[in-house]
Amino acid sequence: MSGAHADLWWLPVGAGGHVVIHTSRWWELVRARREHRSPRPLFHAALEVFDGHARYVIEMTPAWGGPAGDHGVVANGPVGARWLGASRFFRYEVRRWQNGIIPDLDWALGPPTQFPLSLPDTRALLARVELTPRLTWGSDPFGIGDMWNSNSLVSWLLETSGINAAELTPPADGTAPGWRSGIAAATLRESPR
Repeated sequence: MSGAHADLWWLPVGAGGHVVIHTSRWWELVRARREHRSPRPLFHAALEVFDGHARYVIEMTPAWGGPAGDHGVVANGPVGARWLGASRFFRYEVRRWQNGIIPDLDWALGPPTQFPLSLPDTRALLARVELTPRLTWGSDPFGIGDMWNSNSLVSWLLETSGINAAELTPPADGTAPGWRSGIAAATLRESPR
C-alpha cells in the first residue's frame, strides 16, 4: 500500500531470542492452568506508520540494550513497580523511530494488517505516541486481568485512531497479553497512575 497508512505485524513472543521465549512459555503455561484451558501461542504487535514520505517504527521496549544512536525515544516509564523506574534496568522506552528496524520481523506470521489513513490522521497518530499513558509495565492498572506492556501501546494507538482494536486478533489462535489494557486506556478519560 502506498501513501499514508499503518501496518500491524504479529510476531511470536521471543522470536530470535533465547530467554524470553522460555520465560513467556512458562508464564503462559501457568496462566492457562489457572484459566483451565490449553496454552496458546503468544504474540507481540509491531506497528509501522507511513506518512507518504517516511516510515516510522512505533515500539515500547526495555531502555537498556537498545541500538546505539538516536532511535526516536519520545517517552519512558517504569517496569515492575513505579519506584523501580529510577533504574535504567527497570525502565522502558516508547519510540517513534524514523526508518527504524523491527529486529524479529523475519518471524512475522503472514503479511501485516494494513490500515489506510489520511495524512492528518497519520500525523495525529504519530503525535500521540509521546502521549501514551506511562503506566507500569507488568501491572494490571485497570483490574481486568491484563498487564500493561508493549502490546498495550499498539492497541491504544490504534483505538485512539478510530480503529477498533478489539476486532484485531493474532493468528494461529494466539493471544497478545496487554492488548486489552491498551483498549481500556483508550476508552477511559483518565488513566490510572
